[in-house]
Amino acid sequence: MMNHEINKAFRARLNSGKAVLMPGAANALAAQVIDQIGFEALYISGAGVTNTALGMPDLGFISLPEIAQHTATIRNVTDLPIVVDADTGFGNALNVHHTVRTLERAGASAIQIEDQVAPKRCGHFSGKDIVDLEEARSRIKAAVDARQDPNFLVVARTDACAVEGFDAAIDRAAAFIEDGADITFVEAPQTLTQIEDIPKRLQGTPQLVNLVVGGKTPIMDFDVLDNMGFGLVLYANVALQGALKGMHDALSLLKTDGRMDESGPVASFEVRQNAVNKAYYDQMEAKYSGKS
Repeated sequence: MMNHEINKAFRARLNSGKAVLMPGAANALAAQVIDQIGFEALYISGAGVTNTALGMPDLGFISLPEIAQHTATIRNVTDLPIVVDADTGFGNALNVHHTVRTLERAGASAIQIEDQVAPKRCGHFSGKDIVDLEEARSRIKAAVDARQDPNFLVVARTDACAVEGFDAAIDRAAAFIEDGADITFVEAPQTLTQIEDIPKRLQGTPQLVNLVVGGKTPIMDFDVLDNMGFGLVLYANVALQGALKGMHDALSLLKTDGRMDESGPVASFEVRQNAVNKAYYDQMEAKYSGKS
């Protein structure tokens, strides 16, 4: 499927009024599993890529070329809409413009830009700081202007809740909507009342809520968030946290027992090959070798 078709369908899905449950993928293998399980969209998490590819915390270490490469690699294995976390846009408004052009060409369906000071921090870390409103708005305006496909979506995130308070975060999100943001994302609300107020106070524009396992925002059922009016319910790093627990469990048992077979806490060899579509490549090899 062509990118513009994916983007058009994703915009229409978000405008349907029903929420989309969206997990994060830090690599192409996770993206394929997300697709095969039947989710409707996926998210490339800057934190997930930083943790997975660099083995470092989410403190602004990842670069635009690295995110672009991950986006292109993931687009190569799935036709799902891809929302890409581009942190602060890697600089000022001019850098944001370049970031959007780069990631749209790489296969993104939407880009998330936030208002933190660079280098940014994970939204659920302490010690965050944000740029002034004028600079924050310039990033969103540049992102909107840069897109080539009118159905490519701009997600405007604010971390003001932790710095200036919840009302300030809502005010920033409203300003971003005026600047053309298609979706707004108030990061790290800490009470059920705040969560409920976000779609009430920002009606008319899809809202993203980010549920981090172990983070600052209370975990709520998807149906409840859907009924509140959220457009995207994000679990950015469930796949990563699940994989990390699986690695610990399997490797600890290997260290203890000195052996491992398919009865252990591992995917079978068949499941592993199915996850990467081995049968498809076998068919291609037979086709082109004349041994079908």
